[in-house]
Amino acid sequence: MSARPYRDTVRRESRRIHVGDVAVGGGATISVQSMTNTPTTDVAATVSQIRALEAAGADIVRVSCPDAESSAALKEIARAVDVPIVADIHFHYKRAIEAAESGASCLRINPGNIGSGARVREVVSAARDHGCSMRIGVNAGSLERDLLEKYGEPCPEAMVESALGHARLLEDNDFLEFKISVKASDVFLTAAAYRQLAAACDHPLHLGVTEAGGLVTGTVKSAIGLGTLLWEGIGDTIRVSLSADPVEEVRAGYEILKALGLRHRGVTVISCPSCARQAFPVIETVRVLEERLAHISTPMSLSVIGCVVNGPGEARETDIGVTGGGRGTHMVYLSGVADHKIGEEGLVDHVVELVECRAAEIEAARAAPAAAPARSP
Repeated sequence: MSARPYRDTVRRESRRIHVGDVAVGGGATISVQSMTNTPTTDVAATVSQIRALEAAGADIVRVSCPDAESSAALKEIARAVDVPIVADIHFHYKRAIEAAESGASCLRINPGNIGSGARVREVVSAARDHGCSMRIGVNAGSLERDLLEKYGEPCPEAMVESALGHARLLEDNDFLEFKISVKASDVFLTAAAYRQLAAACDHPLHLGVTEAGGLVTGTVKSAIGLGTLLWEGIGDTIRVSLSADPVEEVRAGYEILKALGLRHRGVTVISCPSCARQAFPVIETVRVLEERLAHISTPMSLSVIGCVVNGPGEARETDIGVTGGGRGTHMVYLSGVADHKIGEEGLVDHVVELVECRAAEIEAARAAPAAAPARSP
């Protein structure tokens, strides 16, 4: 395949930190995050939700710790899961210390909100002692009163000033293991704030459009806001905030990264919207295929096109392709080449089997040790 320079994205250079064993910034793979919505004190429910997020591909999961009972429960939760846990802390510095002691890998906290410099130093000390990084999280809806008075309303300049002010408190304590977010529910405000912040510092950036809305609305807003910034090379870790099952946040996050060619996980389905030319029910077929292939994490592409107008062309560019044909027979393509025909009955089962077999072959090839070099006679 020829080079496609129009796809190139030059990542913004930033320092690298770690959230547990996940690298963030410094050219590391862009990670996908989500957050639990179960009561943290319900350990079983929270662990169950985190495991579902892990299965969906979440790299990092945030858990709210609003009280001492929650930060105590974090100890059991962190032990029961593999993914690094971010403890969400807002005002009480003791919750941050407790969370670090309970096994959190990162503290989401705004140092300026927790009181005196002595309290900030205590939190920094706990983070150092327990290997925690931090996230400074600025939201347009909760800016400091003095900044609102200064600027008159939430604006990019106010958000960036807030973020850099919090950052200085950590820098003054020689603590640099932190990332920053400047989120708003407005896409334009979000993008403008991140652009200004990206130009003003070299800290890794956590992207998000906060309070984006329900599944469809929130995904669209996030795709526009995060996608624009990622295309510009801004962003090191992302969270899609949805009023929906948190697993949907992870799926949406991956789809955004996949669309930009920044990360590949699972099956990318290329399908037509269907029309009167369709030779099989495309919409229902795609819906079922996406459900049945959700467990596949191996990157690959699948085209499902209802007729021969665009079907063969799309199939040539995908690992597996199905193109609708006449008289109830459809062409199946493997690695871009027409391979065999199949009737409508059993079509979905057949495609699922092909994808699973292809995934197994790819994973087996990855796991196989490299062939030993031939010895000289």
